[in-house]
This record gives sequence, structure tokens and C-alpha cells, in this order.
Amino acid sequence: MRYFTHAAARRRVLLIGLVGAILFMVAGFAVGWLWMGHRYPMLKEPAFQNFAVSYNTIMDKYLNGADGEDLINGASEGMVASLEDPYSRYLIEEQGDAYTQGYEGEFSGIGAEVREQDGQFVISGLTPGAPAERGGVKSGDIIMAVDGKESKDSKFQDLIGLMRGKTGTEVTLTLQRPGQTEPIEITLKREAIPVYTVTSEMLEAGIGHITISRFAQKTATEFDEAVKKLKAQGMTKLLLDLRSNPGGLLQPTIAIGSKLIPKGKVILEVVYKEESNPIVYKSTQKEEWTIPIVVLVNGQSASASEVLTAALKESAGATVVGEKTYGKGVVQAFEQFRDGSVLSLTEAQWKTPAGTWIHKVGVMPNEVVSLPAFASLRPLPVGSELKNGSYGEDVKTLQSMLKELGYAPVGKDGLFDDETEAAMRAFQKAEKLDVTGSLNDKTAYQIVELLKEKLEKEDTQLQRGVQLLKK
Repeated sequence: MRYFTHAAARRRVLLIGLVGAILFMVAGFAVGWLWMGHRYPMLKEPAFQNFAVSYNTIMDKYLNGADGEDLINGASEGMVASLEDPYSRYLIEEQGDAYTQGYEGEFSGIGAEVREQDGQFVISGLTPGAPAERGGVKSGDIIMAVDGKESKDSKFQDLIGLMRGKTGTEVTLTLQRPGQTEPIEITLKREAIPVYTVTSEMLEAGIGHITISRFAQKTATEFDEAVKKLKAQGMTKLLLDLRSNPGGLLQPTIAIGSKLIPKGKVILEVVYKEESNPIVYKSTQKEEWTIPIVVLVNGQSASASEVLTAALKESAGATVVGEKTYGKGVVQAFEQFRDGSVLSLTEAQWKTPAGTWIHKVGVMPNEVVSLPAFASLRPLPVGSELKNGSYGEDVKTLQSMLKELGYAPVGKDGLFDDETEAAMRAFQKAEKLDVTGSLNDKTAYQIVELLKEKLEKEDTQLQRGVQLLKK
């Protein structure tokens, strides 16, 4: 071994060492790139270079500055949107948390249900005893802002994400209340809010009525508890209400199917990409179900509720009553990332026990029964006033609703004339509201509530289901 003490020799050794390090790094990088290209094929796409250059250019040169995380999230959203699949989506952080919490047994929030109507977000229901109800929030309140962020700039999932958060933290709602001119602010502390998806009641002649609003983690357990309670009250027939059930998780759907469908009978088939043989899910029933079943559905019964409807119809001989279902015959799987974001992706199609793909077709009832015409009237406007001289579809809807409630304005449909104003005044007087002769949010809310009560009494689909079970 030789030791070099001359300056030139030291530089050479150092140079050799540097070249060796560079060669090692290049070789290692090449192997790593090949592995990355296999693991992440997008790196091989020429367009990915465009993305990388665009990202760097925006970060370096965009006049107003940019947040790298926002750019990446936006790219992820755009990537999924490019599929043009209405059921696949990428949900960022709070949106993702709100999405997954909807399927869990509870979530951290304030206990307020929200619906989107005419571009506004309206409180449509309150969980009894939850922070929103205790804090003075009321059904019909319009959400103007959440923690200072105006709702008009928000998507529905974004707004829900803002309202939810960690238990014990506070959120401030800015609300416009019908009948009041100035907005109000209410600060609430978030709590764990239980998610209930099953309700039940006993009707006449031993008929138990169970409604499933969606299929979440605890839905099968809730269903079992409802059945046990109704059997203790003498249930001998079941009216299963899946109307307006948008679907949800497949596992609880199969669990409920296994309770109601004979053992070994098919519940559904699932076919994944490039797989010729479907996965067949069959009933694993432990105790024979002997109670007759009628299922109620409508055009908003979708996905998992269609799975259960078709399975009960084809494998258990249940009678289906109502309207043709929505027709969603595809299955999504979702993955949640560490930051809470969610990728929900269409990965399979499902078929009924008879092998039928109901996508964009729906499940046809044994008996088609429609609700009264007023049940499908468009919503009344929120946050705007209709008065004498107003004209359009909203006025026509108002006139139809007043007629259903026994106030029959005469005159041209869609024109808020003197007769319509007189009917409005009569309604407001009878309901002890401010008699203005015009439609404001407070009056609209009362009209809708009375129509809901009327529909409960004139629910033709439920009535037909009861008739069939009484035979």
C-alpha cells in the first residue's frame, strides 16, 4: 500500500473517489428509476414531464404565488375528473373525512342536516340534543358562512367538511333566519354525533315498518335490533322501506340480505376489471326467515338499496312496490390517505341473482305505484321573495302548493296576481304568520312542513304495501 503525500496525488485520490461516488449514484438512480417506473407507470408518460415542468414554473414564476399542496390536490382532482365517471372522485382532506364519517357509526360535528337548494345551503334537520339544536339552530336556517368562509364560494362536500372537525373544537355559523332581516352568528362546540340509519314502527295488523336511510357500518346491527323490537311487539309481516336510500356500504347490505334470504341463495354477483368469473355472494342465513316481506322503492333508491331490492325480489320472493329504482349498477372502492383525502373509484359492476345488470335501467317493482302529484313539486325558492307581480315557475309551484293545502288561487298559472295574494294572506292568517301577502322564507317553510304532513297521510305507496301484507 502506498501513501501519497504530494498535493497532486491527494487531488487525484479525491477525484477518483468523487468519480466513484458519481458512478455509484448514477447506477443507483438508474435502478431506482426503473423500480419507480414499474411502481408508478405515470413516470413513463411524456405528459408527466409536462406536469413536472408546469408545477415548477408555477411555483417559481406565478405572479400571485402558489401553494404546492393545492397544486398537487388540484391535479389529483383533475385526474379523476378526466375519467368522466360521475361516481369516481378525489376528495381533499376535510372532504375526505366527511365522506368516510358518513359511513361510520358516529362523526364529530354539530348534528345538523344540510340540503343544497337553489344555490344555497339550508338546515333541513337537527339531531335531537346535539350542539346545533341546543345552540339555537333551526330547520330552515340558511347557512351564509362557516367560520367566516362564505357558503356561496363552497361546494357541498367542502361545506360539510368545514362544519365537521375534531371533538371539542368550535365552529361559528352565520345564518339567515326566515323572517329576520339581519344574519345571526352561533358558535357551537363539536361533539361525537351518532349516525342512525334505521327507524322502525308498528303499523296495523301486525305489520312492522322498517326504514333504512342508507347502508353504513352499523346498519346491519341497527336492523337486527329493529327486527327484535318489532317481533317483541307482535310483528308478523315486514314492510321494508328503501325509498330515497342512496346506497352505501356493501357489507351491511349483504348481512341484511343474509338475514332475510334463504341460505345458499344468491344475493349479488360482482365483476371486476378483466375478470371473466364473477364473485358470487350468497346468503349465509343462520335462522329461517318466515315473515312475508314487501319492499318500498322509488326513483332515488340506488346502488346498495337496489342490490337488496333485487335480491329480495329474485331470491326471496318479496313483492316490490313503488317506482322504478335509480339504476346504479357499479361498485366503488375508496382509499383514505394519511392527510384524510379519499380516492373513490369505480372498480366493478354488480348483477342481480338472475344475472341482470341494472345500470341506467333500475329495478322494476312488481306493482308500480306513484305518490300524489304534489310530492314531486319543485322546491320553493330560498332567500328571495315572491309577491304581487312576480311571474314564473316558482309562482306556479307556490300556487300548486296552496291549492293542495285548500287555498285555491284563481287566475293565470305562474302569475302572482291579486287572487294569489289573497290566498297567501288567508294562509298566513290561518297559520298565525305575519300577514304580508307575499312569500318569504318563514311562510315557505310552513307550507313545506304542512305538505310533508299531508304526504304522510296520503302515502299511496305505503298504503298499497300495507294492503298487500293484509291479504
